[in-house]
Amino acid sequence: MIRRFSLIFAFLLLVNSAHARDERSIKDLSKALAALAPDVDPTEAELFSETAHMKARSLAKEYRVVLNPEFTVFLVNIGKRKRGWCGHWAQDLGARLKELKLKTLVLHWGEAYPNTSSENNALVVTARNQPFVDGILLDAWRRAGRLFWCRVKKDDEYEVEQHYGHSGITMWKENMTWSVWLQEYQTAQQTPQGGNALPPR
Repeated sequence: MIRRFSLIFAFLLLVNSAHARDERSIKDLSKALAALAPDVDPTEAELFSETAHMKARSLAKEYRVVLNPEFTVFLVNIGKRKRGWCGHWAQDLGARLKELKLKTLVLHWGEAYPNTSSENNALVVTARNQPFVDGILLDAWRRAGRLFWCRVKKDDEYEVEQHYGHSGITMWKENMTWSVWLQEYQTAQQTPQGGNALPPR
C-alpha cells in the first residue's frame, strides 16, 4: 500500500514538473516572439506560443508516442502507427497554427538534411519581412511532444558538422512549397500538390 502511494506521489510530481516546464516555456517563447520585431503584437505572440505548446502535447497523445521519436518513426514504418514522422508533426502543428490567421507573425516550413536518414522537418516563425534564418524554430517531433524551440541559427543539433566545437552554420533551409501552404489561411485542410508524400521521418 505504501509503495502504491509512493508511486502515485512520484507520478504527480513528474506531471507537475512537466506542467511547470511547459508554463515557463510558453512565457519564454512568447517573449522571444514579441522580441523578433517592434511590430509583433505581444498578444498574438502569447496566443501563438500557448497554442503551439498545447498542440504539440496533444499530438503526442494522438500519435500514441512511446519511448522516443525515433521508436515512433519505426512504428510508423512497420505499419503500427499512421502518423509520427517529423513531417507529420510539422504538418499537423502548422495546420493548427494556420487557424490563428496570424497578422504580425509569419509561418515557414524548415527542412534540414533533406532526402537523407537525418532529415528533419519543422516550423519556423518570423516577424513580417524577416529572413527565415532570423526566425525561431519550432520542433514538436524532436522531444516527442514537448515543444522544442530556439533561434534557427542557434540550433546546434542541426548545423554543418565541425570536428572541434560548433560551426554555427545552420543546415535549416526553407521549403517554399510547404511555406506557401502554411501562409494560405483559407483552410487548414489543404496541402500542397503531392502533399501526402511527406519526408520519410
